[in-house]
Amino acid sequence: MGEAREVMDRLTAAVTTDLDMDAVAELYARDAVAWVPEAGELRGRDEIVEYWRQMTTAVPGARYESLHAFEVGATAIDEGYFSGRNTGPLRVPDGRSVPATGKEVRIRGVDVATVEDGRIVSYRLYFDQLAFLEQLGLLPETVV
Repeated sequence: MGEAREVMDRLTAAVTTDLDMDAVAELYARDAVAWVPEAGELRGRDEIVEYWRQMTTAVPGARYESLHAFEVGATAIDEGYFSGRNTGPLRVPDGRSVPATGKEVRIRGVDVATVEDGRIVSYRLYFDQLAFLEQLGLLPETVV
């Protein structure tokens, strides 16, 4: 296992089973850049850690089920399911914060992290926002 794979595995643990925002902060370079579906581009460790803090507040005790884990040079790629119960407020794509729904979610996603000198310098997360909001019951009813 290479450095990128080890760092990605530590990040996954820090936002799920081990829930440790200090560890998350240590895993990102100070000037790291991340892209996440609901917030777009995040610049710098502080913005990225705040994103993870919001997600872990919204879905504390989340679990991760790996489907595929790859490492190519300095980049680790994960595909899997993020699941848990929404028991905290959640920031939705338009920037509003909505109260907890108490509903279970199970979202398939892909993470891509590029690592230099033991820290993530570039991170991208892809998941189906529509499925996430639908599972939370936050989509408006459609008229047929």
